Amino acid sequence: MKSLVIAEKPSVARDIARVLKCGRQGSGIIEGDRYIVTWGLGHLVTLADPEDYDKKYKEWKMEDLPMMPDQFRLEVIKQTAKQYQAVKAQIHRKDVDKIIIATDAGREGELVARLILKKAGNTKPILRLWISSVTDKAIREGFSRLKDGKEYEPLYHAAMCRAEADWLVGINATRALTCKYNAQLSCGRVQTPTLAMIARREEQIRHFVPKPYYGIQAKGQGLTFTWQDSKSRSLSTFDKQRAEAILKELAGKTAQVVQIKKSPKKTPAPLLYDLTELQREASRRFDYSAKETLNIMQRLYENHKVLTYPRTDSRYLSSDIIPTLKERLKACSIGPYRSLAGRLISQPLPQKPFFVDDKKVSDHHAIIPTEQFVQLDHMTIDERRIYDLVARRFFAVMYPPYEYQQTSITIQAGGETFLARGNVVTDMGWKIVYENDLSSLEEEDDGFDADEPFKQTVKSQQLPSLNQGDALKGLNFVMTEGKTKPPAHFTESTLLSAMENPVAYMESHNKAMAKTLGETGGLGTVATRADIIEKLFSSFLLEKKGKEIFLTSKARQLLELVPEDLKKPELTADWEMKLSRIASKNLTRDAFMKEIRGYSTELIQEIKAGEGSFRHDNLTNHKCPQCGKRLLLVKGKNSEMLVCQDRECGYRETLARTSNARCPNCHKKMELRGKKDSQIFVCRCGYKEKLKAFQERRKKEGAGVSKRDVAKYLNQQKKEAAEPINNAFAEALAGFKFDE
Repeated sequence: MKSLVIAEKPSVARDIARVLKCGRQGSGIIEGDRYIVTWGLGHLVTLADPEDYDKKYKEWKMEDLPMMPDQFRLEVIKQTAKQYQAVKAQIHRKDVDKIIIATDAGREGELVARLILKKAGNTKPILRLWISSVTDKAIREGFSRLKDGKEYEPLYHAAMCRAEADWLVGINATRALTCKYNAQLSCGRVQTPTLAMIARREEQIRHFVPKPYYGIQAKGQGLTFTWQDSKSRSLSTFDKQRAEAILKELAGKTAQVVQIKKSPKKTPAPLLYDLTELQREASRRFDYSAKETLNIMQRLYENHKVLTYPRTDSRYLSSDIIPTLKERLKACSIGPYRSLAGRLISQPLPQKPFFVDDKKVSDHHAIIPTEQFVQLDHMTIDERRIYDLVARRFFAVMYPPYEYQQTSITIQAGGETFLARGNVVTDMGWKIVYENDLSSLEEEDDGFDADEPFKQTVKSQQLPSLNQGDALKGLNFVMTEGKTKPPAHFTESTLLSAMENPVAYMESHNKAMAKTLGETGGLGTVATRADIIEKLFSSFLLEKKGKEIFLTSKARQLLELVPEDLKKPELTADWEMKLSRIASKNLTRDAFMKEIRGYSTELIQEIKAGEGSFRHDNLTNHKCPQCGKRLLLVKGKNSEMLVCQDRECGYRETLARTSNARCPNCHKKMELRGKKDSQIFVCRCGYKEKLKAFQERRKKEGAGVSKRDVAKYLNQQKKEAAEPINNAFAEALAGFKFDE
């Protein structure tokens, strides 16, 4: 008899098949003497569309809401139906006596496999492979300690409850809003609070009034001393008259050194990466979107096999990983990392590593290199950049702390206190890993709060040799002035941070909910946040200006019309608390779903009773060539389009798309505008060039815009033109599919 192994993707299936010595290729399978390996393409089976329960649901009508299936049905996803049939055929083979689930180790990975098995009517025993990387070694070890599938049934129930709850809330609320206001308005328990956070930030910026604040500096003998308020200990004051009075009193005064304090300081390396932290850093350093970073990570995990599972929310390692660290160091001891890794290989590892904590690792540990030998020349520039971030952070945590001696000098003049500070490095420690490039460790500035302008610190400088009691004559006292800053607009990096930790946006201040949001990763999961952000852009609810993110008019109106509950992070916190209880067998699936059904009914009643209205304020004078109605001008993340206001029509036309072609003047990415032979590149600096002239120029320069790139762009335009942009159910389904 044989065991059927179900992987989540073909690339992982191929790796498993090789390790299990399965060499015979079949239709959707790879077979060996003891195992048959097959795969999904992500989800092969999903919850059925409303019209599968009743044909009347094909037409969107308010009187049909809420839709409440007694039992949820499953349907095979049409695009991947062929692979589903291949998997189903293997499940029912007479020579297969057990099923091994080898999908991603997590809640959604469990759902991928269980839906396939349920739809196919499986009755055979289930085992579970649970691994964090897809190296040969990890696969072999995983198969040597397979778990009973029954242990993971509560996890499956929690995943199923999440999917069904999002179906009931997401589809019903989206249909209700769309029917009520005759506009394509989608909502969900993750995407809507995310929009609400951005709206709150924009409101803070709009209503922000800068307040001037003042400081005093004493300069002389190559030093700059900063005034400190003796009562508040802050370095500035809002009171200009007070600052001017102090400055007047200080004129001609001699200062005296009253204290010299020398303190040894240690700074440990920053923690290892989870996916969100890596996405934030890639956004800051390389301007990659969260989705781009995740896609690059998937390739490094699945294809190159040089990094561990990317969809993790932990920044720690479990203790069982410690014995593998030396082997991982040897695997990446090449090229630019040879000396860094070599020093660690030749010396003992830390006795009690600060980055190892079993209690802070749930499904997966932090992202680190695998034991697979690295071949940098096989990677793209994007892959090398992301690998470099992970590898250097991996080295850094094993190097000793950065050590320095901090010297603080306090002087007094005219009864006022001034400070100066200087650092002397005694051991570079982990900072040597970054070779003086510490930009990856800098936090993105989020702006000053109106009431907290004193986040300045005394800057480090080269200090001369001084002694307590020394007099400093001839100091020049000057007044400095600044203004409080508003919070910064969200970027993808800071939005990811806010989604991960939305506690500041909770209105209830419920400590249990705040704790749950912290423990479960906030809004969405590490695996879904990138898709949620992309969905908000593709739904024309968000737009980008440079790196900054802004709400569109559509989003602002949506937030006025959507029920209050759906705008709050508390809803996700409440669900996650209950899903965790389901996964730990402390709450039944039936009890949770009964509550969700009641909540969905209340939600629809609230939308029906709403008194708001929706107005398209981006109408143009261009008429739709299909239905004759006026077209809307919308801006996507990287494009500008005309789309039909009629959601049933679905016509779209791309006006401009950001290309990879660089302006010869300012080197920024240019937009490609127009159609066919009249297409032209346009840059924000004013430079313009026809596509044909651009291609000829680049050909002469020896670089050329590849025909493949141009063809890809044109095909994308055709594809977008063929796809109905206002297919309301597709929009709704996309909205809740990722709301985890």
